[in-house]
Amino acid sequence: MSSLTAVAEELLRDIKNVYAETSNIPDDLLLALKFMFGSSALHALDLVDHRSVTCLSSPSGRKVFQVVGASGNFYTCYISVHYCPCPAFAFSVLRRNESLLCKHILAIYLSQALQLSRQEPVSDQQMSHILSGKVRNST
Repeated sequence: MSSLTAVAEELLRDIKNVYAETSNIPDDLLLALKFMFGSSALHALDLVDHRSVTCLSSPSGRKVFQVVGASGNFYTCYISVHYCPCPAFAFSVLRRNESLLCKHILAIYLSQALQLSRQEPVSDQQMSHILSGKVRNST
């Protein structure tokens, strides 16, 4: 999360800590999330609620996240380099610099904070194919 602003990092940390203690996200943190990330926050929470985030990890330690978007599109995201291949990321984050991240990356951060991402081990060979874009994992 080093590429997120300090405020965003602190907010996600607060959500993680409070959720770990109470299994709930209080309204004030939800409002802060909405204030900071706009409509992406609601969409990201919906993705988390639908368990749309899967963490793929290989024996060599490589890890990527796959998110099934609300439209059913499948995105392989790389949070280590803060990248998602979705059109919103390209337009709002990279081109216009209007957002810190897209709903898919935010869903990954939230699913990690809430420990709600699915975990799927893959072989090193499968990971190589996923990273090269040749194969999409079937989650």
